[in-house]
Amino acid sequence: MLKQRVITAFILMSVFLVLLFFSPWYSFGLFVALIFAFGAWEWSDLSGLVSFSHRVAYVTATVLFTAGAALWTDFARDLVNLRPILLVACVFWVLAFICVQSFPSSAVVWRSVTVRLAMGWLVLSPAWLATMYLRNQNNGVLLVLLCLLIVAAADVGAYFSGKRFGRRKLAPAVSPSKSWEGVWGGLVLALAVGIAFNAVFGHSSWQPLFLIVVPAALISVVGDLFESMIKRVRGIKDSGTILPGHGGILDRVDGMVAAAPLFALFVLVTGWAL
Repeated sequence: MLKQRVITAFILMSVFLVLLFFSPWYSFGLFVALIFAFGAWEWSDLSGLVSFSHRVAYVTATVLFTAGAALWTDFARDLVNLRPILLVACVFWVLAFICVQSFPSSAVVWRSVTVRLAMGWLVLSPAWLATMYLRNQNNGVLLVLLCLLIVAAADVGAYFSGKRFGRRKLAPAVSPSKSWEGVWGGLVLALAVGIAFNAVFGHSSWQPLFLIVVPAALISVVGDLFESMIKRVRGIKDSGTILPGHGGILDRVDGMVAAAPLFALFVLVTGWAL
């Protein structure tokens, strides 16, 4: 199983990095869009859709909705329209954290299939727009990479520090193994990665870096917990089976879909750059 996980992760990351560094932004954008289309397929199941045709319809609607939002915002130029979308996404993730903390009583609000389908658009579409916005900035490749590394560091740090020092449960009704100690450990590692990344590639001011790393790392944890909460209600362990040894696409991007809109909104509002 471990060998399978490593091979899958290596192939996926290799393709992602090659397209990020060596392809035009639109080729990279199509690849990310394909990932999110698979994510929409998995979300349709998490929402409770069973019929194949209904799930295809949801994926199609998600792609069209995201494409329409991209045309409306013109994310490479018209930042006025992009800002409210990213802001709505950030507010959604704050509300998602409240839902996680109050689970299972919060399920009465979002348990219906319709509500969960709508939430899928708030999870996936802003994340794609945010990623494309970051990619189109000066040093956009590095911005996308930094966001990805922050999320990965928060996840890895939380796993090891939680396993070693975990005492106080973060959201026991959703994910019994996660602890507050894990969150702080992940935050420390994310900060270390951000500082090292800035020292090597950026050389920008440290204060703005701190202000973006901390909330991005924390909100990525919410993305992980939120997906776990939805899966718990659906009664499944993984969002899918497309990635051998890893489960589904959403199981791998749950932190990124939460962190990317916040990261992009910070860059958009402050003009911060590496």
